[in-house]
Amino acid sequence: MPAKQMLPGRRPSAVKAQGRRRPAAGSGRPARRGPLERLRRTRRQLTKAWDRPLTAYYLIFGSSLLITVLGLVMVYSASMIKALQLGLGDAYFFKKQFLAAAIGGVLLFAASRMPVKLHRALSYPVLAGTLFLMVLVQVPGIGVSINGNQNWISLGGPFMLQPSEFGKLALILWGADLLARKGDKGLLTQWKHLLVPLVPVAFLLLGLIMLGGDMGTAMILGAVLFGLLWLAGAPTRMFAAVLLFAGVIVALLIKTSPHRMDRLACLGATDPGKNDLCWQGVHGIYALASGGWFGSGLGASVEKWGQLPEAHTDFIFAITGEELGLAGTLSVLALFAALGYAGIRVAGRTEDSFVRYAAGGVTTWITAQAVINIGAVLGLLPIAGVPLPLFSYGGSALLPTMFAVGLLIAFAREEPAARAALAMRQPRAGWKRSGPIWKSMRRRVKRRPSGER
Repeated sequence: MPAKQMLPGRRPSAVKAQGRRRPAAGSGRPARRGPLERLRRTRRQLTKAWDRPLTAYYLIFGSSLLITVLGLVMVYSASMIKALQLGLGDAYFFKKQFLAAAIGGVLLFAASRMPVKLHRALSYPVLAGTLFLMVLVQVPGIGVSINGNQNWISLGGPFMLQPSEFGKLALILWGADLLARKGDKGLLTQWKHLLVPLVPVAFLLLGLIMLGGDMGTAMILGAVLFGLLWLAGAPTRMFAAVLLFAGVIVALLIKTSPHRMDRLACLGATDPGKNDLCWQGVHGIYALASGGWFGSGLGASVEKWGQLPEAHTDFIFAITGEELGLAGTLSVLALFAALGYAGIRVAGRTEDSFVRYAAGGVTTWITAQAVINIGAVLGLLPIAGVPLPLFSYGGSALLPTMFAVGLLIAFAREEPAARAALAMRQPRAGWKRSGPIWKSMRRRVKRRPSGER
């Protein structure tokens, strides 16, 4: 070794030995890591990826898209026998659902591109229009009764509209705007400003829904109201009082209705019972039990051949379990869990009070409805007659839900870090008419003749 390359105070042998102990870079021999160190490294990488600015954006968009697409597949599979029994084509219900999904996709895209100010401006028109339609439902000759519930308006031909489904979206938008404006003025610390007029308007919507006999939708609307009050910081005493009052009303409604009492008596039933009162719930359990780990195969359900009522609407989760097995049902649950987590993340990270209330309300709505539907199919909750969000057949339920998902996407895009990350990716879209895109993060400015910027 030349003298000029030797370290002071080191002998050549020591330097040579040190070189043998530490292989040079690029020698192709990485340092060995134990399984615990690899696990920690993987955990750090996952945590870093989970905390990225666009995580919520991708979770909301991806999970909602997968739920909707899988729902279309299962609607076709679960409804084909019903359509043939009615003398219709096997894809009759699928075509209607696909049309609703296409319209809902337009609504989702429009909602995701709207600024927050426009969402707030739409709150009062949406509420007024929904109230008007819900009043029309109760007018004889206009409202239509299906399965004992008068909550529908005929649009001509096979198309029906259920205004109560839009009541959830109306309450969220209007309630979020109301609470945001009062919060900016520091009025939410007073009970009267916290409850009025939010609770009276919510009770008006609930009353119109209950006039039609749809207790399932009323329960979801009540969950949305509690979610808004919780996000607004309602005191525990007030929250408990409202919850107790609502519980008494629900108990009275159940006690005074023999049909609802029969549904309550079927909790955990494994036999149809006298007069087949628990037929639907029990055959839903049969469908799930016969699915096994990976199901009998897509389209191979037995229960949809007339044994399970409402196989393509309220009990589509049971058909999913029968045809796709436990793996399919767990996948659906995981997608809803991802969507719920992303909604909570958006609500928790924003500094805009309207976004916090609206995102929390939408997350409460979708999560509560999914829990009520799946709980009924599993026999853990009474059958409430509500569809599985984004999954079950029904255009009236799908359209407002997809618009609400568009709200969450818009809110996720409005986060400062997410907005910056999206802005960084815009230059990679391609070439513009004026020339190639700029790959620099500097702001583009025109050069003056003098050469100054």
